[in-house]
Amino acid sequence: MELNAKPRKSQEKLAEGLIPAVAYNKEKNVSFSIDKKAFDRAFRQTSTTGLFDITIEGGETFPALVKTVQMDKRKRTPIHVDFYMVTYGEPVEVNVPVHTKGKSQGEVMGGLLDIVVHNLSVIAPGPRRIPQELVVDVAKLNIGDHVTAGQVKLPEGVKLAGDAEQVVISVLPPRLSEGEAAAEQQAAQVAGLVAAGEISEEAAAAILEGDATVEEVKAEAAGETEGEATEEKTEE
Repeated sequence: MELNAKPRKSQEKLAEGLIPAVAYNKEKNVSFSIDKKAFDRAFRQTSTTGLFDITIEGGETFPALVKTVQMDKRKRTPIHVDFYMVTYGEPVEVNVPVHTKGKSQGEVMGGLLDIVVHNLSVIAPGPRRIPQELVVDVAKLNIGDHVTAGQVKLPEGVKLAGDAEQVVISVLPPRLSEGEAAAEQQAAQVAGLVAAGEISEEAAAAILEGDATVEEVKAEAAGETEGEATEEKTEE
């Protein structure tokens, strides 16, 4: 994608509609300005995987990738761009977005598809060989299954740059309904009371079966304790 630029000196006031930008690599650093609308339109289409052929007015032309974009927080428009200069035919490391295809068997069964990593770091054999996206077919995944970075299919010549064991996509069990969550919470509370010796196992069963509440069982247990204490005092 071609992008025309104008040379810029540090702290130079820019004409309306232009934003400052810089392009660099290990050997050089070039400052210039670009049309804000033209860049914003192109960046929304290509993101950080899009290759720009930047031509500076009266100067050089070079290929570059977007490194970072500083945005106006209120208007959500770019106000400064950092490009990274690349060389045709030389390997380049870049983050590529991960997308899914199909509906997993786990989702059909009520599970939830979780995209754990939205971008994978890969090494492309050259700037023009950078994939725009990495698509994972999730149709055969069941609840509890996952896909690691090493299992993501990459285009020919493209290599994974990060950890091959990193989980990228997983299928989670269904979320509990409010009633199910409340039941689990109650079961945990009752188990804790039994373990602490505050209620009997018979009382715990009554609570879980809905025949009594925790408050009723506690009150009954407290009454029995008071009764036992009174009997002991009378005997004395």
